[in-house]
Amino acid sequence: MALMRSGAPRMARAERSGAGRGLPLPAEGDKKKPFNTSAAWREARELLYAHRRRLLLGLALMLVSRLAGIVLPALSKVVIDEVIGKARAELLLPIALAAGAATLVQAVTSFSLSQILGVAAQRAITDMRIRVQAKVMRLPVRYFDSTQSGVLLSRIMSDAEGIRNLVGTGLVSLAGGIVTAAISLLVLLYINWRLTLVTAAVLALFGGGMAYAFKRLRPLFRERGRIQAQVTGRLTEALGGIRIVKSYTAEKREEIVFTKGAHRLFRNIAQSMTGVSATTAGSTVIVGVIGVVMIWMGGGDILAGRMTLGDFIMYVFFIGLLAAPLISIASIGTQITEAFAGLDRIREILDMQTEDEADADKAPLGPIQGDIRFEDVWFEYDAGRPVLKGVSFEASPGSTTALVGSSGSGKSTLIGLVMAFHRPLRGRILVDGRDLGAIPLHDYRERLASVLQENFLFDGTIAENIGYAKPGATLEEIKHAARVAHCEEFILRFPDGYDTVVGERGIKLSGGQRQRVSIARAILAQPKVLILDEATSSLDSESEEMIQDGLRTLRSGRTTFVIAHRLSTIRSADQILVMEGGEIVERGTHDELLAANGRYRQLYDKQYKLETNRFINPGEDWTPEAPTMVMPKPAAPTRL
Repeated sequence: MALMRSGAPRMARAERSGAGRGLPLPAEGDKKKPFNTSAAWREARELLYAHRRRLLLGLALMLVSRLAGIVLPALSKVVIDEVIGKARAELLLPIALAAGAATLVQAVTSFSLSQILGVAAQRAITDMRIRVQAKVMRLPVRYFDSTQSGVLLSRIMSDAEGIRNLVGTGLVSLAGGIVTAAISLLVLLYINWRLTLVTAAVLALFGGGMAYAFKRLRPLFRERGRIQAQVTGRLTEALGGIRIVKSYTAEKREEIVFTKGAHRLFRNIAQSMTGVSATTAGSTVIVGVIGVVMIWMGGGDILAGRMTLGDFIMYVFFIGLLAAPLISIASIGTQITEAFAGLDRIREILDMQTEDEADADKAPLGPIQGDIRFEDVWFEYDAGRPVLKGVSFEASPGSTTALVGSSGSGKSTLIGLVMAFHRPLRGRILVDGRDLGAIPLHDYRERLASVLQENFLFDGTIAENIGYAKPGATLEEIKHAARVAHCEEFILRFPDGYDTVVGERGIKLSGGQRQRVSIARAILAQPKVLILDEATSSLDSESEEMIQDGLRTLRSGRTTFVIAHRLSTIRSADQILVMEGGEIVERGTHDELLAANGRYRQLYDKQYKLETNRFINPGEDWTPEAPTMVMPKPAAPTRL
């Protein structure tokens, strides 16, 4: 894709919220979204249906395993009443063989279950992660503007992990346990229906308590995922910006923010553990109550002759088979509840409309000339606070349009609209006379490229980063783009040349080297519309002079938008738009605007005076009168 990872959304946020500040995690009292049971169930049904064959096979194996597990308890009556009570020694061998065979069947089916359902669970987790990642990458930019990257990582990696309890052994074990409990209940009713009714009443009370407990625990599990995502998101930001953290000695502040988040997570986990522990303790009480009932009533029935000793021993075994599945609900039910909470969070993302889905019915774009026109465009991030106000202009094919103005004037927002990161509130943006809102974004962005002030490089080789603009590009094409951007002079100094790994965000390269790699990337893309956001800001005067030819080559025949703080670099622009307060207050060429003696002249004179002063007195500090559009080193006026 021709469009590189852009800093425009970040810049746009800065325009409406001011300079970046370290912010705490959301407060614990923030409004929580209720658990959407229907959405989670819908996702679970789709998941189970997709893996139905393995689940049915696993269920069959589970039933065989549970039936084999009933053999040994059933034989206990025969051993007590027939072999011991009636001295029938000839039954010992058949009973032993039957018990051994049942044990072997259980071992084989248990191994098969772990293989079949374990693989199914990992496949389902992998498929879900791929599905969520593909969905996230196609969401509109505004979603990323308001969502931490750590939250998205949690959705893709952690939430998907929970579905192992649906597709894996958790749900099948639950189903197998219910079948075992049902068979055991029938056997118990046959042995002693009075004792079984009392026991069943106790177990029914236990089941009701479990249902109530899970109803209380489910919101806690959902909230745990939300808190963990927030903590992870902030930690990711702090680690990514470690140089900023250290340069402002903010280690303690980040420690405090993380500690607050970690304690919130701890309190949630503690509450969950208390609930689970209470449920487990209740299970222990139920087992004790059932034991008391069995001793009292069962012992009386044996003395009264209504039960044999073999019946009683067999009853004890089967009451265990009945109670065990209900007790295991404390763990299996908790796991499945966590899985449903994760599915609910995943479903929130999957239900969002992607850019591709929104463009499904739009006609393809086809080749374009690059004529971009704004007609009375209004835009706002927050209701009632417009950032652009009635902006109108035309950038003809192959022309260069420069945007100048003070910070917060709307330059980056305008660029964000050109790149289709945002939609106008009112007015239209036309591309070759066609409304941009009616054009598939994928088609349009394939014809865009950007060189931004905050250049993003992936943790790969230099060749891979340049080639990112054109999948399948040959090494010779990559080298040609690098030569045009004057990258080869530093690339060939590395021992690995084009195979040099640049590190996360290109940290192993200097700012100027990263910017030249970005220029080479844009050259390789061969776009029709080009975005340059202070494309030479990270270069010294010598390096800047070297890549002017590359920029001229890059701009040739392309509709170019330039955000310029260094006014000397935009003298050759076909039109300069001076923006203040979200409006175009002046427009024209460099010479026309100087002659008009307006806002552009003020900016130019102030900057020129400062640069001259710096050149004459390089050690003298700059004054607050100088806006942020001044670069630290002076340079002779150059033409792009």
